[in-house]
Amino acid sequence: MKYDALVIGAGPAGTTAALMLARAGWSVAIVEKTAFPRRKVCGEFISATSMPLLHELGVSDAFFERAGPEVRRVGLFADKAVLDSAMPQAAGSFAGWGRALGREHLDTLLLEAAVNAGARLWQPWSAHELHAGNQIYRCKITGEGSERELVAPVVIGAYGSWRSGALPLQSVEPHKPSDLLAFKAHFTECELPAGLMPLLVFPGGYGGMVHSDGGRVSLSCCIRRDQLQECRRLYPRQRAGESVLEHIKASCLGVRQALLHPRLRGAWLSAGPIRPGIRIRSTQDIFLVGNLAGEAHPIVAEGISMAMQSAWLLSRRLIADQDGVTARRRISEVHREYASDWKACFGMRLRMAAVFAHLAMRPGATTLLLPLLDRFPKILSVGAQLSGKTKQVVRAPAPVSSRARQRIM
Repeated sequence: MKYDALVIGAGPAGTTAALMLARAGWSVAIVEKTAFPRRKVCGEFISATSMPLLHELGVSDAFFERAGPEVRRVGLFADKAVLDSAMPQAAGSFAGWGRALGREHLDTLLLEAAVNAGARLWQPWSAHELHAGNQIYRCKITGEGSERELVAPVVIGAYGSWRSGALPLQSVEPHKPSDLLAFKAHFTECELPAGLMPLLVFPGGYGGMVHSDGGRVSLSCCIRRDQLQECRRLYPRQRAGESVLEHIKASCLGVRQALLHPRLRGAWLSAGPIRPGIRIRSTQDIFLVGNLAGEAHPIVAEGISMAMQSAWLLSRRLIADQDGVTARRRISEVHREYASDWKACFGMRLRMAAVFAHLAMRPGATTLLLPLLDRFPKILSVGAQLSGKTKQVVRAPAPVSSRARQRIM
């Protein structure tokens, strides 16, 4: 089966790209290995800078109807410190604050929009082979007890950075004590103030809490592998996620106060190790979006926004109307242009996230910084701004051109 574009992965990045391309007249196939709806390890927060994109995609009304309250305060729970400051407000016609929505709802919302726009969905099917030749890609997928081959001149990798496999950039790496493993759970009946999103800092890791949909509070975190092993030793009767929570509560007064008598909603989720860093290059064969293109430490709570915005950057390049180029040259140009756009928009964000994460995981640095933050809590607002909370990426509707699609093919 032949398509104009093949998107592997139906997370926020993949579905954003598929939706935009389908609306531009492309024939698009989406391959997703997991049945929806499904919960996923993720902080769930979407910055206000992504609201213009949600509007452009036609899903903003549904998002606002279901998402949690506006996040107007950023906080810090570390040791006995319980601090908060104003969340910097994004400028523009969609000025406001971000909100959180569970991935079981967000991903389904975006996927349904892409399918309604004309994308062909293969779910639950797995892509397990990808071969390039003569300006075309052939991808073997399996599902429902059978195998198919999908063919497309453009392949967009949106399958995340955490899983091993045979697709580009998937690999199995040896375990290291410094590996960061991710955990996430939902709670109700919490004492966390509405509109507050605190950063959690504890020995060996960091995390965050936010009010999400349906009255739930989402708690997500990253913890070093060696620290996780210590948690399992200290709390041998607890499961992994529960032992991590006990460690966080022992280290953060604010978390103890917020989770006095919580009710766990659903099982603890885990994933990882995470792979922060920039993987996008101007000379790659397939196009990369989301965490596969580059992953910031989750300490900045920008993962979903970066995923969707990266897909927007790529899609607008793919469907841009530019004359006088051959197919091979055009695709190469899109790779260069997109890689340049991506690094300009997100490069500093990744670097700041790495700085914040390494400071948070060093007890000595935390001890030195807490008195300063206690005296000047507005530093938290500055940190939120440096993490990208006010950086506008989506400014105008993406160009639409069926002629550009014909030239790329």
